[in-house]
Amino acid sequence: MGAPESFTGTTDVGHFIAGRPVASTSARKQAVYNPATGKIARQVALGSAEEVNLAVAAAQAAFPAWADTPPIRRARVLNAFLALLNEHKDTLAAMITAEHGKVFTDAQGEVSRGIDIVEFACGIPQLLKGDFTDQVSTGIDNWTLRQPLGVVAGITPFNFPCMVPCWMFPVAIACGNTFVLKPSERDPSASLFMAELLKQAGLPDGVFNVVQGDKAVVDALLAHPNVKALSFVGSTPIAQYIYETGAHHGKRVQALGGAKNHMVVMPDADIPQAVDALIGAAYGSAGERCMAISVAVLVGDVADKVVPLLAERAKALKIKNGMELDAEMGPIVTRQALERIEDYIDVGTREGAKLVVDGRGIRVPGHEDGFFTGGTLFDHVTPDMRIYKEEIFGPVLACVRAKDFSEAVQLVNDHEYGNGVACYTRDGHVAREFARRIQVGMVGINVPIPVPMAWHGFGGWKRSLFGDMHAYGEEGVRFYTKQKSVMQRWHESTAKGAEFVMPTAK
Repeated sequence: MGAPESFTGTTDVGHFIAGRPVASTSARKQAVYNPATGKIARQVALGSAEEVNLAVAAAQAAFPAWADTPPIRRARVLNAFLALLNEHKDTLAAMITAEHGKVFTDAQGEVSRGIDIVEFACGIPQLLKGDFTDQVSTGIDNWTLRQPLGVVAGITPFNFPCMVPCWMFPVAIACGNTFVLKPSERDPSASLFMAELLKQAGLPDGVFNVVQGDKAVVDALLAHPNVKALSFVGSTPIAQYIYETGAHHGKRVQALGGAKNHMVVMPDADIPQAVDALIGAAYGSAGERCMAISVAVLVGDVADKVVPLLAERAKALKIKNGMELDAEMGPIVTRQALERIEDYIDVGTREGAKLVVDGRGIRVPGHEDGFFTGGTLFDHVTPDMRIYKEEIFGPVLACVRAKDFSEAVQLVNDHEYGNGVACYTRDGHVAREFARRIQVGMVGINVPIPVPMAWHGFGGWKRSLFGDMHAYGEEGVRFYTKQKSVMQRWHESTAKGAEFVMPTAK
């Protein structure tokens, strides 16, 4: 089987408002690169408050009719969208590889995980069912229902330009809201493609809108009085800013931040299995995943067995243009990101960590100007080092040695981030204690990247999540709706006069 067809579009990327592509009123643009070649592929418009106002106005106008649409009919639109996503999965994956750089098979996996959320959202008639109590008091019934918020917005990162938006908008619009998406300006094409597919699926104009841009668009969404809720995925400093600013403006906010995910390898672990897991989880997608493993906590004598095997595998990674089907790792998304990652390698060596494999300086034949780096491996990393404390967001794995299980758990729990964690062991008691004691939102036992399935919901703890609710799943339904409680009584025809006491069950 040959390599799949690349995405070769060169048309500038604009906005999608009220059911149609919209050129930007702003003169500001930003280059969108093909990371494998290092060349500019197209330009993306950087919107302004004016585009935000247009998109929110379109969403506001579409909201009453969409909110009144029966959930089963909303689900049918999403089901048609689901069919189109499945039909065009490879086209969407090729777009992602062309602008992000991740290998094509990984991009296909990203699209598949986005499709899972759409499938979940198609069950919205069941998910919106409320509670009912007959005869809560004499002659009174009480029930609850969940109703949409109105116009809601999503701000999404570069590393999953299909999957992370799908964490948000399918659930939001299934619940009866209308949506404004601000995707990453680094890989914006997938957002417009999905907007077109939604229109083909029969989604009414204005229910889903896309405004490209940077901080100016983010701030306009945060301040807009008609945006009722905002979802965000990105770095912790920006997540905290989004959360605090949105709360200041009275919005419901769900802001997922950064990560420093550990994988604890116990002495009894299956060593080849653990090494496979670390290689895939640390270097897959060039480490540009919020669920990537960036710290291996090697317990007891296991480090002397694991580190040489990791070094051998890291040196042998197949690093290529992601459209080549045998590629294991593609380029970094931008040159600036590449330089930041490689600067961290300098920091680690200065701080005294042992640089076992240095991924810098790699050149991919035929792609000499691409934004490539290799897999980097450090050993003897300590918790006071920056490469341990800070999110690098690249293919850099830090090995920390712990004397026993308790020390390993304490290491994880002491870190400011609490997004994802894994433990490799063959001991059921250790596995149970790890899952119970660890202060992290998503836990894998012999699973290196424990991203929950669509019906469970995604979210970390500590400084990895600002807000009360996780993304997608039933938590997502709760986030995008508000509960209403109704108490109802039908009086007998004979009036009984005014009541001056609190109603009680009697």
